[in-house]
Amino acid sequence: MNGNGENRCEGQGVSFLIKFILKRLAMMIPVLIGVSFIIFAMMYFTPGDPAQVILGDMATEEDLELFRAENGLNGGFLEQYVYYMKNVVTKGDLGTSYTTKQPVTGELLDRFPTTFKLAGISIIISVIIGIVVGIISATRQYSIFDNVCTIFSLIGVSMPNFWQGMILIIFFSVYMGWFPPSGFSTPLHWVLPAITIGTSQAANIMRMTRSSMLEVIRQDYIRTARAKGQKESVVIWKHALKNALIPIITVVGLSFGRLLGGAVLTESIFSIAGIGKLMVDSIKLKNYPMVQGGVLFIAFVMCIVNLLVDILYAYADPKIRSLYVKPGILKRRMRRE
Repeated sequence: MNGNGENRCEGQGVSFLIKFILKRLAMMIPVLIGVSFIIFAMMYFTPGDPAQVILGDMATEEDLELFRAENGLNGGFLEQYVYYMKNVVTKGDLGTSYTTKQPVTGELLDRFPTTFKLAGISIIISVIIGIVVGIISATRQYSIFDNVCTIFSLIGVSMPNFWQGMILIIFFSVYMGWFPPSGFSTPLHWVLPAITIGTSQAANIMRMTRSSMLEVIRQDYIRTARAKGQKESVVIWKHALKNALIPIITVVGLSFGRLLGGAVLTESIFSIAGIGKLMVDSIKLKNYPMVQGGVLFIAFVMCIVNLLVDILYAYADPKIRSLYVKPGILKRRMRRE
């Protein structure tokens, strides 16, 4: 096939990928509507008066009524929900914070870079540790190294982040004095929070990598590659790992999505001004717009991460990539090859 035909086929393949992305973006709409309805209902029917919590016990009845009127708390459930969603859809307005009187969207975007930095550092640590240790454990199944790593992975999965974070603060900050106990302004501040989250996520990635690699290295094509004289490092890293990536990508993507949503306990323990701590403080103060907007923002981030994971599947697995191309185009490619 000539160059123009190849370019046309590639262009059609890209167009199908774009259609797939647009379809997934359209599927996000009912998900976000469902999340918004659930969190709005939870906030509405939760016992307690936000006006009383925000203004305090010394507020008069007139002050309470004025606060409810200014923040649209006097209407019924459906009336308030429709009004809220109308502002979200038409204006992109997630509401105004009860405590700071600032737009919720602005406060979330101000806190998001800190949470993104924490999530990025933590996921890098977890991926490096989890994949490397998982591969070694799979290639040395039932060895002392494998047994020790399995025990530590179980501990990492079972250990609560808040407990691990406090232990790290007590040992490395209070006793040793190596790292600051709170904040996130310098690289030294990043170490303890990133280790707290990264090690727990690394345990999940390690277990998935080990199980996926064990399944792959028993396949016939791996034995064939070894029989042809391929180096063991080439067999493991090029052939086995490449075909074991799909479940690993899934775990990494879900972990990163959760971290972008805000590592609530970790940010609270280390006093990190991220989305997680903002959500905790808002729940305590019954700051309904901030909680609702934060949950909706987290749901949107998770949807975007899932979309990116699906796209990565296509790059990791040619069989999945072929689903983005029409059968006729795929046949022409096979004939050309």
